[in-house]
Amino acid sequence: MAELTDDLDLAAGDTTSKQSAFWTMLTLSAVIATAGVLADSTATVIGAMIIAPLSTPIMGIALGVAKRDPATTSRATRFALTGAVLVVLVGVCFSLLLPGTFDLLGNSQIASRTSPGLLDLIAAVATGFAGAVALARRDVAAVLPGVAIAISLVPPLAVVGVCFGQGAFVLGLGALVLFASNLLALVLAGTLVFTVLGYATEAEETRGTPRRKAYLTIGLLLVVVGIPLVGNTAAAYLVSVWTGRVQATAEQWLEPVPGASVVSVDFESPDVRIQVQTPGDLPPVDELVADLEGQIPNGLPVIITTSVGQEIDAGTVGSSSSS
Repeated sequence: MAELTDDLDLAAGDTTSKQSAFWTMLTLSAVIATAGVLADSTATVIGAMIIAPLSTPIMGIALGVAKRDPATTSRATRFALTGAVLVVLVGVCFSLLLPGTFDLLGNSQIASRTSPGLLDLIAAVATGFAGAVALARRDVAAVLPGVAIAISLVPPLAVVGVCFGQGAFVLGLGALVLFASNLLALVLAGTLVFTVLGYATEAEETRGTPRRKAYLTIGLLLVVVGIPLVGNTAAAYLVSVWTGRVQATAEQWLEPVPGASVVSVDFESPDVRIQVQTPGDLPPVDELVADLEGQIPNGLPVIITTSVGQEIDAGTVGSSSSS
């Protein structure tokens, strides 16, 4: 236990060396992650994940909870939260260099982290278990680089900083939810693994209550964070279903025009945008809107974009039936 505590507690042992290394590597990983995000470079972002030391204090929180050591838990929490603030500030600084026309959602590294889903939480929990086992058992420590890549800690915080710096606070909060869910999943999984492997201190029955309270608190926080993830997953599923219905309906609408096809269907709140390619005139657009009634929710405006770039306001789904 002493060796694991020394690895995870930045205030134990050679504190000067450990803390200087932690802040140096965290700052560098924040710079690399932010640059990789803005350059839309997956390889660069992965490099930032590998060297990011933020999982150390997070697993330190898990060890402190397992040991029922408030001092260790408190110190690790301060390092984790202060480190998170540092990464966000680096992202904000980078955002000041961006032009005002920078398209945040046009960047895949940003878009993929601003709307997390339930699968992200499941992956985080599994990664937490793997990371805790690798830390506690030296014979499987070789998997740690893979664990570092699998869990997303620094990149979401970099996205938070970039989005906040650009004034896109809703997008930034989405990335912050991703980080929070990953943090809580790591803590919960790590606490359970450290307890099962015997790293929890032996204690009297009366001292079992604080640990149960800690588990309950972490679990409740995980549920709270998981609610928007479940909501995002459900919304993504519905959009996928509606997109398929619009695609099929639009293709049927274009059948009378030889050579016409549907290029893409996108839901861009609050519009449904359908891009078509046709060598001739389009069929009456009101027929398409009428066919979409019952296929997608009413009240959505339908915009058709032709192959020559012309935008046609086809009307609002359900407006004909209501009138």
